[in-house]
Amino acid sequence: MAEPDEPVPEPETAAPPRPARALGTPLASTIAVVTTLLGLIVLAWTILFVTKGRFLKHSFETIIASQTHRQVKVAGDFQLYFAPLNVKFVAEGLTISNPEWAGTGNFFSARRIDSRISTWSLITGKRRINWLGLQDGHVDLQWDKARKRNTWTFSEEKGEPLELPLIRSAIIEGTRIRYIDPRMYIEAAIRVQTTEAKDTRFASAIRFDGNGTLRGARFTMSGALLSPNATIGGGRNQLQLHAEGLRTRLDVSGTLPGATEIEGSDLHMELRGGNLADAFTLLGVAVPDTRGYRFTSALTKHGDEWRFTGLKGRFGDSDLSGKLTAAIREPRLLLTAELYTNVLDIIDAGPFIGYNPDKLAAQGAAGTITTVAGTPRLLPDAQLRVEALRNFDAKVDWSVRTVRADNLPVSNIKLGLDLDDRLLKLSPLNFSLARGTVSSDIIINARKEPVVTDYDIRLSPTPMGVLLAGFGVEESGTTGTLKARIQMTGTGNSVHDSLANSNGRIAVILPKGAFWTRNVQLAELDIGTFLQKMFEQKLKEPVQINCGLIGFTVRNGIAAADPILIDTQKSVMLGRGGFSFKNESVDLAFRADAKKFSIFSGQSPVGIGGYFARPGIDVISPDLLTRAGAGLGLAMVASPLAAVIAFVDVGDAKAADCGPVLSGASAAAQRDTKGRPRDDVGKGTTAKAESGKSSPQERKQQRKKFLGIF
Repeated sequence: MAEPDEPVPEPETAAPPRPARALGTPLASTIAVVTTLLGLIVLAWTILFVTKGRFLKHSFETIIASQTHRQVKVAGDFQLYFAPLNVKFVAEGLTISNPEWAGTGNFFSARRIDSRISTWSLITGKRRINWLGLQDGHVDLQWDKARKRNTWTFSEEKGEPLELPLIRSAIIEGTRIRYIDPRMYIEAAIRVQTTEAKDTRFASAIRFDGNGTLRGARFTMSGALLSPNATIGGGRNQLQLHAEGLRTRLDVSGTLPGATEIEGSDLHMELRGGNLADAFTLLGVAVPDTRGYRFTSALTKHGDEWRFTGLKGRFGDSDLSGKLTAAIREPRLLLTAELYTNVLDIIDAGPFIGYNPDKLAAQGAAGTITTVAGTPRLLPDAQLRVEALRNFDAKVDWSVRTVRADNLPVSNIKLGLDLDDRLLKLSPLNFSLARGTVSSDIIINARKEPVVTDYDIRLSPTPMGVLLAGFGVEESGTTGTLKARIQMTGTGNSVHDSLANSNGRIAVILPKGAFWTRNVQLAELDIGTFLQKMFEQKLKEPVQINCGLIGFTVRNGIAAADPILIDTQKSVMLGRGGFSFKNESVDLAFRADAKKFSIFSGQSPVGIGGYFARPGIDVISPDLLTRAGAGLGLAMVASPLAAVIAFVDVGDAKAADCGPVLSGASAAAQRDTKGRPRDDVGKGTTAKAESGKSSPQERKQQRKKFLGIF
């Protein structure tokens, strides 16, 4: 029996293949998107090119007005399209209003503006205009009084410095620019016009001229931008500028990368005038007065810096070279300089402490003296220009090789000047003086009113023969040296006022050595020896100094001897009195007490009186008159020989302990060689010097009376 057939399995059928994805579909999609965008761009470009973008006029006014917060109007034709790649912008009767704080009127207006703007520069933010045609344009550039806002910064944020777009080529007709900066005291009006240049090397010239006021001083200016034929191809422009104001003349010439591009420029500057301070005054910067000057320099701009390199020239009879950089920064201008002078004439150095250079040139040393209330004054009274110091900071290094001056052996000056927000530091202020060195640190704090000045001036051991050669000291045979230090603090806005209100100490130390001069021999007044050597013409004889201290303590501008003590081989010289920085009067007396017995010894003070500007030496002092009177009385009642008794010096002077002397100690610390406190120093008074009622006339009358007796 046959078995039933087994079910025959259905043949396996393969699953229908999935439809294959088109190869490169993402790429095709990208190509499609890009093609669409390009098509839209081409369409937009075509529409703009055909219509010249005139239909965008209202949108332009609305968008620009909302972004600038100004009223923007185009009264006439308007065009905005690509031609072919640069943006073509044309507007007739375009006006952009000023912000409300700047008053009525427009920031910008033009009868017609025609420009081609680099499209790429709009993307990168580096604004570049390849072509500009401007007719009857008016531009109003203003800062507010606080210098926080200006008319060309359209945002509500702080006003930015003016940065003009790079303009490759331009034709400008009848354009005027007004610039006002109340804080910098600048107001200027400038006219700009394109003209045909006479020089066949140039296709056209943009000429400008104008005038205005700068810190109250009127100035004029004129010049031109001479554009080469190659300008459109990125050539360079030649600048010519001439400006005059406040007895100052400035000429600038050279080339610019673009008509409005200063960065990387290659310029040459010549500045000349009667007083260099005038030129800096126009910038609000205070520098000392000078005589006539003339300087040349290379000039370029890098970022916010104006760099003057290869600077060289002269002021008065002095030379100056180096480099200077002016950085336009907030809140103050920053000046940095490295300067060098080969020869500095002493007349040109006078203004640095307040003397008038023209007066010095005309009168010489007499030009340092003025008359106040009938008395001569030597210390300068020129006021420090504190307000100008608010406008700038400075860092200056100045080196001077030699100083041209009679009887003043000064050379190798090194000056470091640092001004930071009215705090002026002159450190170091060093120079060589007669084979010694003066090292100074002077701090002038103009942040306070009145100005506070700290003086610290140090003189290293210096040969007296060289230092005082112009005052009769014989260099040959003088082995003595001296060192000194001045430490004082004064208040006042001039050198005179500062010292007249000063406190501190002055000390001059004389170590062991020989001193050879007529004046010291006179100070050690031994009448018999003096008269004998005077008639024999053998007065010059060295004085052997063991140690010496000429010290003064200064209180409120009055300097009192503290002490004056010089120990020599033959005697001890003492001084009393003082001087006043207030009225510059001097009232000092020196005497010498012999260590050995001397018959004809005056033992009486040699007076120094008068004023800084006109000191006088009074040998016939009241003490000597008293001795003369006593001698005359003895001669009358006894015998002429008895008169000699009045001039006998028993030679009991106490030799000084040189330790306290050489350390510059005050009178209270002085001792004799036996260690005992000295009772013959520190008892001077400056009462007469302070009151100004010194006694030169009284002594003169007494001297006449004394001579009359004989």
